Amino acid sequence: MSGRALWERHQKFLCRTPQCGMSLDISRMNFDEAFLNRMREPMGAALTAMTRLEKGDKANISEGRMVGHYWLRNPALAPDADIRRDIEHAITAVRDFAGGVHSATIRPQKSEAFDLLLCIGIGGSSLGPQFLADALGGLDDMMLVRFLDNTDPDGIARTLGELEDALDQTLTVVTSKSGTTPETRNGMLETAAAYQRKGLSFPRHAVAVTMEGSELHRQSAGEHWLASFPMWDWVGGRTSVLSAAGLLPAALQGIDIDALLRGAKTCDDATHEADMMKNPATMLALMWYYAGNGRGDRNMVVLPYCDRLQLFGRYLQQLVMESLGKARDRKGNSVHQGLTVFGNKGSTDQHSFVQQLRDGRNDFFVNFVEVLSGPKPTNQAPSPPTGDTLHGFLHGTRNALTENGRESITLTLDRVDTERIGATIALYERAVGLYAELIDVNAYDQPGVEAGKVAAKCVLALQEKVLACLQAGGGAQKTAEEIAEAIGEPDRAEDIFHILQRQSIRRTD
Repeated sequence: MSGRALWERHQKFLCRTPQCGMSLDISRMNFDEAFLNRMREPMGAALTAMTRLEKGDKANISEGRMVGHYWLRNPALAPDADIRRDIEHAITAVRDFAGGVHSATIRPQKSEAFDLLLCIGIGGSSLGPQFLADALGGLDDMMLVRFLDNTDPDGIARTLGELEDALDQTLTVVTSKSGTTPETRNGMLETAAAYQRKGLSFPRHAVAVTMEGSELHRQSAGEHWLASFPMWDWVGGRTSVLSAAGLLPAALQGIDIDALLRGAKTCDDATHEADMMKNPATMLALMWYYAGNGRGDRNMVVLPYCDRLQLFGRYLQQLVMESLGKARDRKGNSVHQGLTVFGNKGSTDQHSFVQQLRDGRNDFFVNFVEVLSGPKPTNQAPSPPTGDTLHGFLHGTRNALTENGRESITLTLDRVDTERIGATIALYERAVGLYAELIDVNAYDQPGVEAGKVAAKCVLALQEKVLACLQAGGGAQKTAEEIAEAIGEPDRAEDIFHILQRQSIRRTD
């Protein structure tokens, strides 16, 4: 396609949303007018379904739950007064608690003030807060933030080792919707033990974010933790970043949570637009559908040309893949849907996998993210300035991909600030919901995740039986197959082998 034709296509398919400080360019995707005409009716139905969701329909059909993450930034949308009041109270409580910590009216057991923040969680309880912390943090943060987001003992030891000499100044936020998530519970117990070794009371340094009545809620109340903040069954983990799960760490770090919520609401309002070519969320969903033939046949490579957005791809992996990766549609048909997301940041990735993107398998499309504004060049800045070089690499790479028939979408933000990050989160949340409607899957359940949790519990239960068998044997050596027979699990010799392998290494460490 000639440069003139590309320019005309760009003008035709550029969607500007100035109230959100963003624009979306889909002109480098090779769809035609016939595709757009074919999709107008299904997209209209998807928009109608999203309106019903916002009004309180039980969109999470398999779990019989409403889906209300849109209410978090606009409580007036909530279907009843109690929910609206709960949201408003939670936001006020977050503001008040963060203010108390910053003013040292809420203080640790032995020090004058809390200066560090440790956030313990996994999945949506960690990926969203980490994205916010990295995108919006800076040298003037009110608190230095660290995260425990796994049950890896080495990772836990490293993080706690960094904080060891400052635990008396460290506030710990434990986030778990159910209160029983094993990874989060393990991190909490290891952290509580670290406080104890320092002669400190963990409850006097701890805050819970969880559902009312959960095991974590009962523990925090019984032990008199500093505070507890709510999570609700109508907010899924991957869309919880603008609930207390994300707002509390952000507020403690010093991020303006009102601006964050305002940006998300502004984007929500913009993505109610019925004209699908003037709505950035419908355009995103359409391009995902086009690129993968409505089946996720192509991967989405997320390339933000901005270091502050380097965790955006990881955040989107959960939001997109957990929402869309489903074995069955809502009618029960086997579909095995999904949209694979990977990527890191530009221009770093030009020195890693862009070679394959241009010359290798054409099994992807790129989602570039461009940021127009950055720090002003110093007097000693190179020529051209560093930001101009980054801009050149982005558009050079985009052109190089186009020349080789590789498709791309470009999201442009005028700058990275709190409102723009809120708007970007809202944009992709809406696009996921719309795309799920187009392919008829439940975007709000996660049976595969639950299956993995159940399987893990089975392995741990098996381990207890194996260790009991070994103890009863008085130290006699047995093979995995012999143990499997002895405990009545003849088909699980391989699992038993892996259990024995780990236990043997632990005994020699």
